[in-house]
Amino acid sequence: MTRELRNARYGAILTFVLAGLMVGTMTVRIPALTDKLGLSEAMVGTILLVWGLGALVTMQSMRRVMARVGSRTLLRAGGPLTALSLLGVAVAPDLPLLLVAVALFGMAFGTVDVSMNAQGSAVEQAYGRPLMNGMHAGWCVGAISAGGLGSLAIAVGLPFTANVALIALVSLPVMVLLGRTYLPEPPAAETAQAGRRRMPPIVYLLGVIMFFAFMVEGTVADWNGLYLRDELGAPEAVAALGYPVFEVGMLIARLTGDRLRLRFGVRGMLTVSGVATAGFFAVVLLAPAAVVAVSAMFFVGLGVATISPLTLSLAGTATDTPGPAIAQAGAMGYTGLLLGPVVIGFLSDATSLRTALGIGVVLGVLIALSARMLPRREPVTELDSLPVRETVEAAA
Repeated sequence: MTRELRNARYGAILTFVLAGLMVGTMTVRIPALTDKLGLSEAMVGTILLVWGLGALVTMQSMRRVMARVGSRTLLRAGGPLTALSLLGVAVAPDLPLLLVAVALFGMAFGTVDVSMNAQGSAVEQAYGRPLMNGMHAGWCVGAISAGGLGSLAIAVGLPFTANVALIALVSLPVMVLLGRTYLPEPPAAETAQAGRRRMPPIVYLLGVIMFFAFMVEGTVADWNGLYLRDELGAPEAVAALGYPVFEVGMLIARLTGDRLRLRFGVRGMLTVSGVATAGFFAVVLLAPAAVVAVSAMFFVGLGVATISPLTLSLAGTATDTPGPAIAQAGAMGYTGLLLGPVVIGFLSDATSLRTALGIGVVLGVLIALSARMLPRREPVTELDSLPVRETVEAAA
């Protein structure tokens, strides 16, 4: 195994860590942002929507761009731009400029998200074994670190601007340095048509499965605290534990997911993940006390955690050009992240929050059923990795 491959693997993992850290930092300090600019809850929702739409716009356009220039070039540009745009969010003095900065941050992050998954697929195929879950564990580490650092910043009285600017300024040079570690990909001439042609049906099926999974993740992130407080009567401090506990479950599952994939395969793992997600989400909704629901959140995290890494990894092997396939599946998946919380909001207005959250159970069942439509055999083999290895060796 060459030093280039090891550096590429660690570089990809650190890219996931920094992406999770930057996005998590902005999210964690939203209450401080509302105080800084005097924002209403409706305005906060608008800010988050603008960020998500910015990310979705670039994700939807990545197929052709990725086919032309590859993930390495996009990451070398998108990584530093994400840090710079986060700095813009930190220093924005009023709402109009904040919305511009948030839109740019979302667009830059959308580029990085698709590109780092495509780069992860290239590294995975070069190694000839599953690695994507471990890379997505890096995102969890970054998100959890953002929570810890944000809490520390609050404890020492660091304002929103200083906290977010510090993370952006630290991330910027690291992202530039990581650009040296990324793997080259096949020449653009060989993939110029990849972004224009229709993807194989399995790519769209994987996108649908990821759509369901991201709807679950978005629902937990945005609504679990309110559910624990308003429906189960939990104190604010206890209600705030639901999402961190969920993230810890996701981290543990992703750290072990690659080894489990070698044993059970993507189809088997996705089926079990869907059943587990549905089952434990039902426990959350039927829990008689908040402590039971918070504990069940850990197992919901365990269940849903490996779905997006597995689907992106399999999408990367569905064609001879992983970038456009990952861009297509990823764009479909992130639509679920945007729509999930919105759907819950409308359903809760029409019924109740507990009833609306029942969609999490339905989504888990749909994941399990959709997984049974996947092929039994996976195209991840040593032979698949040879073209990537040869490209790496030629560039070394």
